[in-house]
Amino acid sequence: MATIVEKTGIKRAKGWLYFLDKRGDVSRARMARGGGKAPKGREKVVKLGIDREEGFLYFIDKNGHVAKVKMKRTTARKKATRRKTTARSRTAARRKPAAKKATRKKTARRKPAAKKATRKKAARRTTTKRGARR
Repeated sequence: MATIVEKTGIKRAKGWLYFLDKRGDVSRARMARGGGKAPKGREKVVKLGIDREEGFLYFIDKNGHVAKVKMKRTTARKKATRRKTTARSRTAARRKPAAKKATRKKTARRKPAAKKATRKKAARRTTTKRGARR
């Protein structure tokens, strides 16, 4: 469940995306498919100056308050401090995967190019005309 960080009570306008910017203030940006023409760029809605905690996701809830929730994914720093692979796992990675059953793939049949057919016909016509003249 999310916990409310700051009660702002922002009234959302249609076609705008509300978020917490780098400085901890509530800003909004025009959505790509928001409908209607509006000025491009970002606008500050409320200046709060919230300090963010690492591992939390900050958002504007349906009541217009700033809320945070614990992220379920690992951060990049935690991935860097992973255990090194052992010799046994390295050899398992080198093994070839099991052979897959041969399956027939449906391929699209290509139609012969029209240009090639017309060239051959033209060549045949010229040969028959020359033979008839002689």
